[in-house]
Amino acid sequence: MGTKLYCFGESGHSYKAALALELAGCNWTPVFVDFFGGETRSDSYRTDLNIMGEAPVLVDGDITLTQSGVIQAYISEKTGQHGGGTIAEKREVLRWILWDNGKFSALIGMTRFLMNFIPSTKRPQQIIEANQARLKGSYKILNAALEGREFLVGNAITHADMTCCGYLYYPEPFGFDRSAWPNIDRWLANISATPGWKAPYDLMPGSPADRT
Repeated sequence: MGTKLYCFGESGHSYKAALALELAGCNWTPVFVDFFGGETRSDSYRTDLNIMGEAPVLVDGDITLTQSGVIQAYISEKTGQHGGGTIAEKREVLRWILWDNGKFSALIGMTRFLMNFIPSTKRPQQIIEANQARLKGSYKILNAALEGREFLVGNAITHADMTCCGYLYYPEPFGFDRSAWPNIDRWLANISATPGWKAPYDLMPGSPADRT
């Protein structure tokens, strides 16, 4: 039985896990999670898959894992790929995953959701603007870290790159102008040039177009 990833196209955290599986050459199957239909809030989902009511969820035989960073770590353990070569690099990969989850993707995901996936009359503009202001600081950190570098850790793509890029390929606006950050722009081009790379809506089922 192959690996299953419970995910949906709009989820940047799901994309991190899906991209990690794809670039590692894993045999995996995406299983659509109807987030906008309330599936993750259902008793069955929380009982059978994830008590936290979130996606992604990785099911690999008897192993069930949640949280994209944990899933990425497992994929690295299983395949020996993208986790960093030296002990110092492995720690640096983990550092970027923790930073991304706490200071980057969390803010982007919320801002993108508020700007694109709720009715315009209910959008809290002050919160959106506050988030966008905070994100400018994070873009600055990421852009500076990529000065003179092709990837965040070492000389090849790692899970540090896959976690931090998770939301930056989405077409929906959330206040990110890729051209304003030349090192990030170059880095995203490097990632998308990696053999096997696919954009979020090409890699996972579900997109805004499916609901219109």
